[in-house]
Amino acid sequence: MLTWWILSVSRSSTCIGVGSPARVTTRLTEAFSVEPRSEDRPGVGLRTDVAHGARIYDYILGGKDNFAVDREAGENSLQLWPALRVHMQANRSFMHRVARFLAAECGIRQFFDIGTGLPTSPNLHEIAQSVDPTARVVYTDNDPLVLAHARALMLGTAVGRTAYVDADMRDPQAIISAPEFLETLDLKRPVGLLLIAVVHFIEDDAEALRVVRQILDVLPAGSYLAMSIATDEFDPIPLAEVQREYNRLGETLVFRDRPTALAFFDGLDLVEPGLVQVHKWRPDGSEAPGIADKDIAMYGAVARKA
Repeated sequence: MLTWWILSVSRSSTCIGVGSPARVTTRLTEAFSVEPRSEDRPGVGLRTDVAHGARIYDYILGGKDNFAVDREAGENSLQLWPALRVHMQANRSFMHRVARFLAAECGIRQFFDIGTGLPTSPNLHEIAQSVDPTARVVYTDNDPLVLAHARALMLGTAVGRTAYVDADMRDPQAIISAPEFLETLDLKRPVGLLLIAVVHFIEDDAEALRVVRQILDVLPAGSYLAMSIATDEFDPIPLAEVQREYNRLGETLVFRDRPTALAFFDGLDLVEPGLVQVHKWRPDGSEAPGIADKDIAMYGAVARKA
């Protein structure tokens, strides 16, 4: 994935929408290892001839779970846009801040992460369960390599729960109707829904909006949506070259402007500071200093379902 919010407010109000908002196949793991069935093992349905966003991301951030086509896409993209690594690190830091914000300040104890990618510590469940060991997390991705690592590494605390849904986000009904999804999350209690650097893999705007809204519809009031959304508005010329490189190697990459990005939050109450570049969303000092706006190609926001 092309991976893939600074106002001071009191703690008592940080989790409430402010301003004039626009009503803007499954396997379960707990705190023990699970032996994958033969159909779950690496290599089943694994495309090594086509670049995959999660593996490109892994390569650019220094990981080893990638193939030649992913490394080619990563290297070529870095040559076209040298800021790509800084951008991806900022996006990852955004996810960390969002997770801590939702868990520590908003009291969210259930999380649903779509487009998980390859595990990179700290993962979402590690952050959430460091705040409350009983927190529950469901991950979703559709790459067999991600599945293999998720089963081995995404194990929760003894009192928490971690589940993995092997599914395509374009089929949200398959995800939200999965038995283990329903068994892991209590849909009478608020859920933190994260779609971090993932909707740019859906080319059609209407389809991307449908996917997000269909999942939000099953979540109760008090739930939160957190997203980072790819944009080329801050450095369009090199990013057009990056987009062509992704497309050449078989991966979709769609940039969206600010109004289109805001549409994902229609009907929700945006949390301050609203929709901003990810490095500007509630920075806590953990980000790299001196990041230039042109080096970040991702909008980010968090919003609450009333």
